[in-house]
Amino acid sequence: MDYIQNIINPAYVRGFSLQKLVSRCVELLSCIFMKEILRYLAGIAGPSGYGSNATAEEVTVDCSCLLPSHLTAVITGATSGIGAETARVLAKRGVRIVIAARNLRKAAEVKDKILQESPNAKILVLEIDLSSFTSIRRFCPEFLSLGLPLNILINNAGVFSQKLEFSEEKIEMTFATNYLGHYLLTEMLLEKMIETASQSGIEGRIIEVSSVIHRWVKRDSFSFNKIINPKIYNGTRAYAQSKLANVLHVKEMARQLKARNARVTINAVHPGIVKTGIVRAHKGFITDSLYFIASKLLKTVSQGASTTCYVALSPKTEGISGRYFADCNESTCSGLANDEDEAKKLWKQTTTLIQRRIRQ
Repeated sequence: MDYIQNIINPAYVRGFSLQKLVSRCVELLSCIFMKEILRYLAGIAGPSGYGSNATAEEVTVDCSCLLPSHLTAVITGATSGIGAETARVLAKRGVRIVIAARNLRKAAEVKDKILQESPNAKILVLEIDLSSFTSIRRFCPEFLSLGLPLNILINNAGVFSQKLEFSEEKIEMTFATNYLGHYLLTEMLLEKMIETASQSGIEGRIIEVSSVIHRWVKRDSFSFNKIINPKIYNGTRAYAQSKLANVLHVKEMARQLKARNARVTINAVHPGIVKTGIVRAHKGFITDSLYFIASKLLKTVSQGASTTCYVALSPKTEGISGRYFADCNESTCSGLANDEDEAKKLWKQTTTLIQRRIRQ
């Protein structure tokens, strides 16, 4: 669930002062560029032919007849929300799905639902805990031992925690799961993706599900050591930092893949603010106003999954790498997210940390 939803959750804002509630309204509106608000609200199509109200099925319907057979996609966080919808739609388009999940019961339920709709779908479920380096290092050999190709990797899983928690490697949980786990997973599966693309002639695609909230991070607050072991914790800041790290990862990996002349692309996507059962707990002018504003910006789950599915399957994204997408169109990320030196520095710090923790 995108943290932005908490801004309009009455349970979250209860007890806020009027000034703070108004501030939250401003923060919510600032998530989308002002010049794009009318386009967003109206669902006006961008250059891709799709806009904010497009669904995952709509943006992939024309891809079905163009897709090569026997594509395989690994999707994290596919046990609910936009991850489950992404798995459903890709399976419907004939893609073999590997659901990489921590909760195997929920993953099995998603698999059963997909098979009810698409009886011929090929769905595998494998266990992974993205907050655990040990679990990731167990998952990757297990997947590779299956002898399957790997055409698409969708790093969708994400957590938000209002309280400070640590992974088994003693790393702040949000950053460990949302960024570090996906970094390690991608590194361990990358050679298989490059090999698959070379042998099949089909471009491999990696999609990082980020968020517009990455824009909230200021340069002076993005300190690697303070992020992994914060002295003062703020859930909003932790989530935003992890999403900024996702975009920086995309930028640096795209540069490295280009240098290798590898036929694999990597892009970041912002799914939008997705409806996930928000309940209005009480009435009042401010909360009603908050909900009214937010209701105009919220997407359905299928709309939230559309950009991921578009970037994963559309022929229009062929050869595009290192970009940031929103509403199924290329968009702009923050200046910090575009900083090449910052991306290289984060890459080096991440590599050093993971190698050190794995050796322990």
